[in-house]
Amino acid sequence: MTRRSGSRRRTRSGARGLTHLDTRGRARMVDVGDKPETVREAVARGEVGMTPAALRAVTSRSARKGDALAVAQVAAIAAAKRTWELVPLCHAIPLTGVSVDLVPDVRRSCVQIEARVRTVGRTGAEMEALVAVAVAGLTVYDMLKAIERGMVIRRIRLVRKTGGKSGTYTRAGERPPAPLADAMRMRAGPGRRASTRLRTRAGAPARGRRG
Repeated sequence: MTRRSGSRRRTRSGARGLTHLDTRGRARMVDVGDKPETVREAVARGEVGMTPAALRAVTSRSARKGDALAVAQVAAIAAAKRTWELVPLCHAIPLTGVSVDLVPDVRRSCVQIEARVRTVGRTGAEMEALVAVAVAGLTVYDMLKAIERGMVIRRIRLVRKTGGKSGTYTRAGERPPAPLADAMRMRAGPGRRASTRLRTRAGAPARGRRG
């Protein structure tokens, strides 16, 4: 049911229309057993703002702990698969694909993050995509905090969701996610260099050692 702004009416779906609350206002895990299985995909984005010096450590892969983007990508994929352990009322869902792209943005002095999650099931995959972005941002912070502790993880938001009874949601004002044919290959295992390639939003591809 749709929640009406300002309404205090209780519904069969829960207090004030919130599906994770029962009719007495207590938390519950929603029963999705009667819902049909559909292909579901969610795309989320966020960014980590930092000083130019910290960003240079990203693009040169000179951070003391190693390649910040590669580590953050793997952390984000692992987190997406364990979302149900982090967010208590989420269901454990089988993910058919996870891809994470981390891109240094020289003009805005930040690392942009995009996560795409796919599943075939009765619920998901918005929280999995959002958790992937959040953990990627936290990992970037951890990798670079020896250089800067004033970094800001910001603007974590759902950009698009498809599948399920509610249909398609697209956030206004966002550049559209790349078509599936052009996107990074979906995978639920450790990442590849293609998804953490060092490119910049304002200039030539950054230089750094390969391998």
